[in-house]
Amino acid sequence: MQNVTPALSPLSGVQERILIIDDEDLIRETVAMALSEQGYQVTTAESGQRALELIFPASTEGLAGLKVDLAIVDLMLPGVNGLDICRLMRHHNLDIPILILSAKGAELDRVVGLEVGADDYLAKPFGMRELIARCRALLRRQQWSTAKPDTAVLTYKDIVLCTTEFRVTVAGQEVSLSPKEFRILELFIQSPNRVWSREELIQAVWGADFVGDRKTVDVHIRWLREKIEVDPANPQYVTTLRGFGYRFG
Repeated sequence: MQNVTPALSPLSGVQERILIIDDEDLIRETVAMALSEQGYQVTTAESGQRALELIFPASTEGLAGLKVDLAIVDLMLPGVNGLDICRLMRHHNLDIPILILSAKGAELDRVVGLEVGADDYLAKPFGMRELIARCRALLRRQQWSTAKPDTAVLTYKDIVLCTTEFRVTVAGQEVSLSPKEFRILELFIQSPNRVWSREELIQAVWGADFVGDRKTVDVHIRWLREKIEVDPANPQYVTTLRGFGYRFG
């Protein structure tokens, strides 16, 4: 048997665990074997209900479920489908990267997946090397997005952002941001009035190895507006300059 070096997080030194949720036995087992051979810990679930039992055990009301670093989710699951799983994970503020696998590859399907909280989308059939590369990219981005930066408190009007505590207040009220939303807001406050293109935001927040759908930028901007704007439909902080990108301030 081939000896495989465990896939360790460079920041924590802990072997990373990937949860695969797919009702197709062949796909689930093949992907699990391929990722195990790369040194990842792998847990599988054959249904959405089983996945929720692992992530949100009833005895702890979802507060201490299985520690997962990445979830690979099939959309077409019996009972609780993949979109429902994404919604529930984000509703409970689980900032676990989510890679959707789906036989539905149309642009609208990808947009819906990103809208409900997925970080990347891969259509079936797919190449195993591409799947592994996307998993590695998502895990790398997650590791660096959760690394604590140098001490600093940034302010803009009534927004206060504390980088060491990952805390944000708007008009004195604390708001909860995901690491990527936090990083976007940090960039915006550091450079008020600068226009950021999608590509520049992807480079700064997701990294040069980003391989997902670029519409994820628009989704995260929408989420950020919902949390910091009084009226997200008429934003005062984050405005869109059609054909150019986004401007803060």
